[in-house]
Amino acid sequence: MKNVNEDSAVPAERLEVTPVGEGVEIRLGTPEGELALICTPERARELATALGLAADEADSVRTADPVTVRAGELRRGDVRDGDRAMTVDGVRVDGATVHVTWKSGAGRGWNQLYDADARITLRRRGR
Repeated sequence: MKNVNEDSAVPAERLEVTPVGEGVEIRLGTPEGELALICTPERARELATALGLAADEADSVRTADPVTVRAGELRRGDVRDGDRAMTVDGVRVDGATVHVTWKSGAGRGWNQLYDADARITLRRRGR
């Protein structure tokens, strides 16, 4: 995988991810040196989730105007409009109440209750 750091124009010549014993090693090589990180499998999954959410947020910048939907119409993958990316991880409708599980760009999750008719503005609709 080759990439260039847009700030320094230094090419990232190599990105490797490999299991190392009970950990995961992430190694990035550039002409100026190498950076290696070793983390637990759980931390590697958190990093993968954070990268995926950041990629989703970057993709959403290219989308059209926000859309507003009823809370009862939310679906997994919807991204709420606002300063920080909040992605719908799960939705459960219980009569007139909607239980929404949100996930932040940092990988933290929480639940919120909404009236089924509450209006939620989305940056991007999930798939």
